[in-house]
Amino acid sequence: MKEKILAFVHHLLIYDYILFGVAFTLFLLFIILAILLRNRLGIATFFVLLGFTFLVAGPTVGYIELHKYLFKNSTKLISQKKLNFVDAIVVHATLSNESKFNFTECKVVATVYKSTSNRLKNYIYKIKPLKRSALILHNIPKGTTREFKLFVEPFRYSKEYNLTLGASCR
Repeated sequence: MKEKILAFVHHLLIYDYILFGVAFTLFLLFIILAILLRNRLGIATFFVLLGFTFLVAGPTVGYIELHKYLFKNSTKLISQKKLNFVDAIVVHATLSNESKFNFTECKVVATVYKSTSNRLKNYIYKIKPLKRSALILHNIPKGTTREFKLFVEPFRYSKEYNLTLGASCR
């Protein structure tokens, strides 16, 4: 757990620190307003709740949306093939850097789910996938597309399945 926290703090950007500072400043502003308006209990309570909402939800939602905007990317599945003599799937795909920054590292994850004709079951199957496989790509300049191959192994499922790709970059 300590390693994950240290890795998270190590990869923070200046934009993240600005976001956290703004959220904390708004929290303090709303608490000060609540103290000044302490004679009006309803408004003071509203400002305290609003302050704590900005303290908790601001950095969380802001971090997610900021990184979606700063590190925008797209993955495109070109082909997938289940191998006959080896328990594996070969995935051939591309990763495009659509942001204004160069990526130093991208973690591409291929996830395999069971597939049925029932929409509810498909939703439940996405919660617990059959198999996940990850690949880390390095140094992707802005505006470029990189092709890659990824192996999902061991994969022994013989019925219908769906494969999705996703990438998180920095």
